[in-house]
Amino acid sequence: MAGLHITDIESAINWWRTRSPSIDGITACAEVLALAEVYALMVYYREPLADEDTLPAAARAAWLAWYAHTPDAPCIAICSTAQGDALCKGCGRTEDEVQHWPRMSPGEKRLVWRRITLEATAWRFNRYAERARQASGEDHPPPDSLGPGPMSRR
Repeated sequence: MAGLHITDIESAINWWRTRSPSIDGITACAEVLALAEVYALMVYYREPLADEDTLPAAARAAWLAWYAHTPDAPCIAICSTAQGDALCKGCGRTEDEVQHWPRMSPGEKRLVWRRITLEATAWRFNRYAERARQASGEDHPPPDSLGPGPMSRR
């Protein structure tokens, strides 16, 4: 069983609310209603995870539509598990998670994403993210502003 964390259900609800806003300000779209039912039960029973395999069909379809718009793998193309590290310094996944990623269910992938995001120790979450936040337009000018380069002289 892969558990869908309540924050993912909430994110999916908010994504659908933005994508299909209420016409009258009261009525929610079918996807929001399906996900809201799951969310309400999770809150009522104080459950942080919903079983991916037992979600009602409408809620599962709505969640999967949201999931399809999220990044699949946390990889930043700097893998240290091949060099013997238990956790990849680039993305924070274990060697087993990296190897089995293509066969993991969406729920299993989201649990890994949640763990590595909360840990925030991988380079994806610090060194490179920090550099990206600090980069200015001068650091990374658009290619067309650089003028003709060696490739244009052919």
